[in-house]
Amino acid sequence: MYGTFQKHLQDELKAIEEAGLYKKERNIASAQSAEITLQDGSKALNFCANNYLGLADSPRLAEAAKKAIDARGYGMSSVRFICGTQDIHKELEKAIADYFHTDDAILYAACFDANGGVFEPLLTAEDAIISDSLNHASIIDGVRLCKAQRFRYANADMADLEEKLKEAQACRFRIIVTDGVFSMDGNVAPMDKICDLAEKYDALVMVDESHSAGVVGPTGHGVAEQFGCYGRIDIFTGTLGKAFGGAVGGFTTGRQEIIDMLRQRSRPYLFSNSIPPMIAGAGLETFRILKESNELHDRLVENVNYFRDKMMAAGFDIKPTQSAICAVMLYDAKLSQEFAAKMAEEGIFVTGFYYPVVPKGQARIRVQLSAAHRKEHLDKAIAAFIKVGKELGVLK
Repeated sequence: MYGTFQKHLQDELKAIEEAGLYKKERNIASAQSAEITLQDGSKALNFCANNYLGLADSPRLAEAAKKAIDARGYGMSSVRFICGTQDIHKELEKAIADYFHTDDAILYAACFDANGGVFEPLLTAEDAIISDSLNHASIIDGVRLCKAQRFRYANADMADLEEKLKEAQACRFRIIVTDGVFSMDGNVAPMDKICDLAEKYDALVMVDESHSAGVVGPTGHGVAEQFGCYGRIDIFTGTLGKAFGGAVGGFTTGRQEIIDMLRQRSRPYLFSNSIPPMIAGAGLETFRILKESNELHDRLVENVNYFRDKMMAAGFDIKPTQSAICAVMLYDAKLSQEFAAKMAEEGIFVTGFYYPVVPKGQARIRVQLSAAHRKEHLDKAIAAFIKVGKELGVLK
């Protein structure tokens, strides 16, 4: 059988490559940082990592991870309810709940697992999930694992959301689900308006803070802080793999009974090992750092504003952003690939995104800013964008 299947896969892969949609990986031979070293020894500036607060190579986090290994070992070898919980796991869950002003939190191996394991334990075929059309794939997959009725509203479109809420009124329970920051466009969900509609139509609210926690809000505490929605959002999910250190690990945090039920019935939690002690130890140190000062967040905001303003002044089509994501619109898939390749030749790592990651005809270069970027990094990237933009006819 494999011979026939192999031919099928080869044809599919060839078609992907010919369409200019083949994804290639870059091999880094250094720590993740604003400047990285590649396997051939060359260096590049990285503008496509989710390292929003620049903590991925933090000496404090590395030291905290080492101390946790020395004190609590390398791995847990078990799931939480059998013998896979340590004191530092519970301390990290408390730190996460404190950060989001919630009752409790539960840890997962990744936010993909958190989103995959949140709906099925809480909802049945009597209920309704009303999901933003641009929600992350992990939310989409989590919804698919649940028998609840599904409604989808246009991205951040409150009129459409209200219509879907009206349609779902016959259901027992309703939950509105949205990303906090939509990772391809960089726009922020209007959480105040979403909460208003939830209260008007008696619905729960869930938000994925993966690209918003540590980034948006006056002190970077996410969408609840930005829109004054503490106490109005029932469930938050998020990751330790972006702003919070850039490693692995996800979480769900929210109302006490919801977290209690997830501990009893959430399958990715019940059947996956706990995160390693070193991740829990470094995670705890991350929240200590963020409690001490807003310096990293303030620097990130300065970098975003500087980069965005300079790129728009140069003539680039930038989607409106309230986050650390700047989408430089090119619209053509092959152009986005060629543009990214030429930027790499200039020593700037950015990524071209195209269908099916974004809608057809909406290809772009997604630039992700970090508190680790210095002004000279930003200036070098902007100069490279202008040079390549003129070479490829994007700029006149």
